[in-house]
Amino acid sequence: MSMLTPPGMGGKYRITGDRYPRMSRPRSRRRLMFTAFGSVLALGLVGWGTLQLIDVFSGDSGDQKVRAAHGTGDCERGDKHPDGNAKSGRSDSGQSGQGGGRTGGKLPKPSQITVNVYNATTRSGLAKDTAKELEKRGFKIGKVGNAPTRYDKKVKATGMLLGAPGAGDGAFNVLGTQLTGAQTKNDARDGKDIDLIIGNGFKDLVAQKDADKALAALAKPSPAPSGSPCRR
Repeated sequence: MSMLTPPGMGGKYRITGDRYPRMSRPRSRRRLMFTAFGSVLALGLVGWGTLQLIDVFSGDSGDQKVRAAHGTGDCERGDKHPDGNAKSGRSDSGQSGQGGGRTGGKLPKPSQITVNVYNATTRSGLAKDTAKELEKRGFKIGKVGNAPTRYDKKVKATGMLLGAPGAGDGAFNVLGTQLTGAQTKNDARDGKDIDLIIGNGFKDLVAQKDADKALAALAKPSPAPSGSPCRR
């Protein structure tokens, strides 16, 4: 009999060897309940977080759909208070892009526009060459020479178009198809002639075929964008 055998126990209950048998601890039912509850809570938090992320990334598009359906205040303000520059085809920076941004209406023909060409750069003969090319394209040419002192060597853009306030309704747009990035400015003159002051950024006039396309586009009204959310 081993020394590990308790007194009074023998036979089939006899313990042999020199080590006690390893007894397993009974599982705690409370611990299992806490574990199950923690797992359910963790899954719930993951699901809630996923829904929040979906709302964040889809919230803007949903708001846009609502605006498109009901018409926003921004659209209504845009309809009631159109930009004054849209009429003249000028941007806020005072620059006239190729085409001028006019959306239809009766435009003056190049033959009805008298252009005075002035050179504000240090390149000689630029005003004369430009005037000849504009004359070939149908414009009437007035004075040709160096720019006035207030503009001489001070125009950084491709050019500057000067004219009476009424010139912005058509003449600026028509002449603006011949060169890209020209600035526009009104002065107190009474006549309908326009001054083209060639600036340091000038390289050449727009190719005539491109200028003709831009001029033809000016006479056609721009179609309203499809699917516009604004109420008319």
